[in-house]
Amino acid sequence: MTDRRILMGVIGRPHGVRGLVHVQSYTSDPSDLARYGVLSDDTGRAWTLAWRSAGVAELRDADGHVVADRSAAERLTNTRLYVERDRLPAPATEEFYLADLVGLISDVGRVTVVHDYGAGVSLEFDTGVIVPFNKACVPKIDVQNGTLTVVIPTEITVTDQPPLPLAGEGWGEGGVTGADDGSRDPTLTPALSRQREREKKHA
Repeated sequence: MTDRRILMGVIGRPHGVRGLVHVQSYTSDPSDLARYGVLSDDTGRAWTLAWRSAGVAELRDADGHVVADRSAAERLTNTRLYVERDRLPAPATEEFYLADLVGLISDVGRVTVVHDYGAGVSLEFDTGVIVPFNKACVPKIDVQNGTLTVVIPTEITVTDQPPLPLAGEGWGEGGVTGADDGSRDPTLTPALSRQREREKKHA
């Protein structure tokens, strides 16, 4: 799975007239994005960035040329920035990068999409089945061998229905991280702790 790329940030609107841009970083500490060195976009172009203030960066292309004017910066708005999966640190026990779950095989099919809309993470399979990503429904994951065990809950969701909410105790004190769509911090932010905070607020 070392050929996978992880979405680490997105270039936003220009800042000023000298080519600086706002950048949304998906690392737990936003400043860490620059430490990954070369980042690539959807077209394969390489970029490096240097922070100039909080959330504002200077960009350089693969030849070392600085993005130096507002027009050039505007053309980069909404450009996604990636790193290769094998450049990221290994997750802790019972923590997973979302990208590592895509492609795993179970007796109900192959994982094609990992959904995380804020209410909880769920796995969608190529058979149309969607199950909550928790210890009860997914009791065993073997990323190394590309497999996982799925226990179908009483109710399941298919592709023409909204995904099921995350239920049960989840994965201990660990979490799920790094969605390719940028919806989740790729540096090991526990999903369960966020769920418990939401439960406290609605108690």
